[in-house]
Amino acid sequence: MDFVNHNVRPRIVRSKIALSFSLGFAALLFAQEPAQPPPTPQAPPSAESTSKQNSAQSAKHSNDFLVRGTVFTPEGFALPGAELRIRRSSEKKVRWQTVSNSRGDFAVRVKMGADYEVIVRAKGFSEQSLPVNAKTGDRYKDLVFRMQPLGGKKS
Repeated sequence: MDFVNHNVRPRIVRSKIALSFSLGFAALLFAQEPAQPPPTPQAPPSAESTSKQNSAQSAKHSNDFLVRGTVFTPEGFALPGAELRIRRSSEKKVRWQTVSNSRGDFAVRVKMGADYEVIVRAKGFSEQSLPVNAKTGDRYKDLVFRMQPLGGKKS
């Protein structure tokens, strides 16, 4: 009988070790991080602060004039990548530059109260320019450029 007791004891010890290991592992698997408190909702901006932001924004651009337009190929397709330069008619220095986007569109803010010249260049096409009068009561001017191939050939 003594022989039986010695065999049973190591099995019981191994069982207890395995059980405690299993319980510890299970506790790790099912452990959860402490719940985070829900974010506190921020109060929507008051009408007063929103109107202050809008008036500040409109005051910031109150003297702006928008020169916008589209550049096309002779066939009427959009011409992306055309270089646009804008200068005051009374000056030689170019003050604003941009490039037409993938649809041939562009837009540039300039100051109201002056006459401008918009010059367009594109590789393989003749340079073109159009005047813009920003002294009128309007806030924008829409332009359309239909570029011509170098040498004046029409396709």
